Amino acid sequence: MSDIADLEPLARSREQKAWNWYDWANSAYYTTVLSVLFAPFMITVAGRAAGCGNSADDTCSKTVDVLGLHLAAGALPFYLTSFATIASAFVLPIIGAFVDRSSRKRFHMAAFAWSGSFFAALLFLMRGDHWQLAAVAVVISSILGGCSLVSYYAILVDISTEDERDRVSSRGWAWGYLGGGVLLAINLVMVLAHGAIGLDKEMAVRLSLLSAALWWAGFTFIPFLRLRDHPAQDVVPEVGGLLSRSFGQLFTTLRGMRQFPMTLTFLVAFLFYNDGIQTVIGVASTYGSKELGFGDSVLIATILMIQFVAYGGALLFGRLAATYGAYRCILWGTYAWMVIVVLAMFLPRKNVATFLLAGVAIAIVLGGTQALSRSFFSLLIPRGREGEYFALYNACERGTSWFGTFLFGVVFQITGSYRPAIVALIVFFVLGAVFLLRLDPRRGIEEAGNTVPAVV
Repeated sequence: MSDIADLEPLARSREQKAWNWYDWANSAYYTTVLSVLFAPFMITVAGRAAGCGNSADDTCSKTVDVLGLHLAAGALPFYLTSFATIASAFVLPIIGAFVDRSSRKRFHMAAFAWSGSFFAALLFLMRGDHWQLAAVAVVISSILGGCSLVSYYAILVDISTEDERDRVSSRGWAWGYLGGGVLLAINLVMVLAHGAIGLDKEMAVRLSLLSAALWWAGFTFIPFLRLRDHPAQDVVPEVGGLLSRSFGQLFTTLRGMRQFPMTLTFLVAFLFYNDGIQTVIGVASTYGSKELGFGDSVLIATILMIQFVAYGGALLFGRLAATYGAYRCILWGTYAWMVIVVLAMFLPRKNVATFLLAGVAIAIVLGGTQALSRSFFSLLIPRGREGEYFALYNACERGTSWFGTFLFGVVFQITGSYRPAIVALIVFFVLGAVFLLRLDPRRGIEEAGNTVPAVV
């Protein structure tokens, strides 16, 4: 029997390749819909209902009625995404607790993905001055997308050893940038050249929104069919009803993290530096257009470039992690972000070359830090509680991302310039680095009961 080859690494490799496809699938929704096309189109449609005309200008201050609240049409999509983020913080713990006890994580991932893509497809019906259905659809699809990611992240632990984790996560994240970039490129060509293909601009946008939903649903079949079911590990005994188990477990997790101080330290570090990352990405187009004077063509080209360069950045950081360890690479990444925001302050107006170089730097560090954060955190999670901990991770990733934009807005209001506002974001990377320097990665992995990789 000792002469029989161990086929488990080959089986894991097949599952890892299948797992990558869900990053490819869901990234289309986050890039085409949430990052680029939904907000300006929703502003236009809601603006008509409010009497703002056909302008997509987000300064339209006329309001629409949302459950008795009078919200400015120009701010409506941002209120909706903020509400979805807050709601996710309450919903994800329930999903995390459920996922931890399930041996069918791939089924739950796919079910949430297909449900989310269904609601995302309803955005195609947003037209004229009919915004109400789309408002409901974007909130529900965003929440369901987060639910699918809790299951998806938990599967990473089932299909990879501790030594494989960084490589697998980096490759998945790279595939996500590539998939999201490919569809976004197709859709932007369709929107910008709508007349040449016989479409009016709004139909081109609506078809682009629909394509993201179909892409998300269609490519989800690949991991669903190729992944295997894995039995739940070290299940925490159930106590009480569903809500008390889920929300009670969330608070138990926070209290119980005193037993895993390194896990808590990393989560706090991640909260800060990820907030900085999300803010830089979110305000980059505003900074480029308002402060540096670039038009839409330069901004669109930069967005696409970042998507594809981030693919290489994620793979590069995966290779660096194999040599130097994920912890060091994440720490170096926070240092690189500090340099980026300082240099961004001094970018000259209407100098395309320097703006693109800044975009390249952002893309390389962006893909790497996000991919390795996911894999490194998985090493700090006690076995059998992946869903619970990744629900908390997602809540930190999504639920606190308004701190940076708030600081950016306050500094701009005080100074009247976006340049000091962009460099002010360095505080998030400094705080992230401070907490990372307080972290002992080897101790954290051992305290969680996991095997320490050859290179930490």
